[in-house]
Amino acid sequence: MKTVLITGVGRGIGRALAEKFLAENWRVIGTSQSGDADHHHEHLEIHQLDLRDAGSINGFTKVLTQAGTAIDILINNAGILADENETRLIVSKLRQNLEVNLIGTADLTERLSALMSRDGHIIFMSSQAGSLSDMDHVESSHAPYMYPGYKISKAALNMYMRTLAARLHHESTGVIVSAVHPGWVRTDMGGDRAPVLPSQAADTIYRLAISRPPTGEFWFNGEKYPW
Repeated sequence: MKTVLITGVGRGIGRALAEKFLAENWRVIGTSQSGDADHHHEHLEIHQLDLRDAGSINGFTKVLTQAGTAIDILINNAGILADENETRLIVSKLRQNLEVNLIGTADLTERLSALMSRDGHIIFMSSQAGSLSDMDHVESSHAPYMYPGYKISKAALNMYMRTLAARLHHESTGVIVSAVHPGWVRTDMGGDRAPVLPSQAADTIYRLAISRPPTGEFWFNGEKYPW
């Protein structure tokens, strides 16, 4: 049985992804801030993880390392939108976005990279909001200047993905690295007007995750997305 690690499985896309992989007979290692989730399965294990806390990241990765865990797919799903209604850059909220969406995610990924299977796949949950070339196209009908801290964090995450992909390719690890835009999804972050259900987003992300696409690319609905 292959293993997928998904951060942020307590709700939204993360929960839908966990359910999709479980339905496809995968072992799922999930994380949540509380260390619990309201869904259970014999092949699902939940760990506490706070991406704002280096100690939490270190403790979690130590548990997996000591258990000899091999990860086939890593999906960095957990993220926050700290400045949802802001039009100006609020530095304190920028720091919050960066701490979770970039720094904590990068820290976790670097620590887990040694546990990846040779034909593994690392996926980062990015966003159209992180695309420089497409910043004027806003699916949620928000102005291009809305939530700047979140957009900066996702653009930075895309660059981290590209540099990681280049490095792992140079090291001949065999690990594919991708970023994905899930669409405007009906979650706590996306809101009730969003047209895409979490289960629909999970289906398309699952298909990407189990495939072997070119490394270092940004994807949406199975197609390359503009940077």
